[in-house]
Amino acid sequence: MAHSLREVLRAPSSPVVLADIDPHGKPSAPGDKDETKDQMCLDGQALSGLQERLYAEGVSGGERRVLLVLQGMDTSGKGGVIKAVAGAVNPQGVSITSFKKPTPTELRHSFLWRVRRAVPAPGMIGVFDRSHYEDVLIGRVRELVTPEVIERRYREIVRFEDQLTASGVTIVKCFLHVSKWEQKQRLLARLDDSTKRWKFNPGDIDERQLWEPYQRAYETVLERTSTDANPWYVVPSDRKWYRNWAVNRLLLEATTELAPRFPPGDYDVDAQRDRLIDEAD
Repeated sequence: MAHSLREVLRAPSSPVVLADIDPHGKPSAPGDKDETKDQMCLDGQALSGLQERLYAEGVSGGERRVLLVLQGMDTSGKGGVIKAVAGAVNPQGVSITSFKKPTPTELRHSFLWRVRRAVPAPGMIGVFDRSHYEDVLIGRVRELVTPEVIERRYREIVRFEDQLTASGVTIVKCFLHVSKWEQKQRLLARLDDSTKRWKFNPGDIDERQLWEPYQRAYETVLERTSTDANPWYVVPSDRKWYRNWAVNRLLLEATTELAPRFPPGDYDVDAQRDRLIDEAD
């Protein structure tokens, strides 16, 4: 590809109009569905090697780590992306956090309290299934807090992410952009398949009635919190195979840029080899 996928999928500058971004598109895909899946296998192998080096750095005292943030409407594919990414690397080096409705304990703290506790450890690739952005999405659409509080949270999120970056965290923020029509098909598919009905929540239909307010809320999030240091990427997600490849590719590009290396041993290699050779069997 002539340009990195990060350049291609980076959220546009303000104003952001999601209706202008095709959720069924496949920008910079390496080919058709089968060709893209083949490329994803190769990308997965490359990511696995980089993750092993990053993990070794962390075990040896390094501070660098990667955080993949996944946001999107219901059925946009956060779980599918996690399965695809986690399946490509050593699970020992991946931490996955799914943010549900805040517990009473979490509600007694700042909205970032539970998020700070879930930041991946050095050497790890962390994945947030939903994140701190829920508090400026649901909070705004459902009017759970005042507009003034929402405005303050945008600023707090930017400061929080800047702090993470300064401490060695590389953040990859992906908005999984799915169409309302495609969401409907996926919800119907869950109802039609007895093995998938457990995924269905009647409340999902209620949320669909708020589709436009959610789109506006996401547009504002992309405008207010996409920065030079921590940009948002808008990933067309109607095609599952493209979505999975694209997120994996974004993660690969970010990790490749870190160029992690296996740390040298803090011992005399020849001396330790001689010890092993000379020991009595």
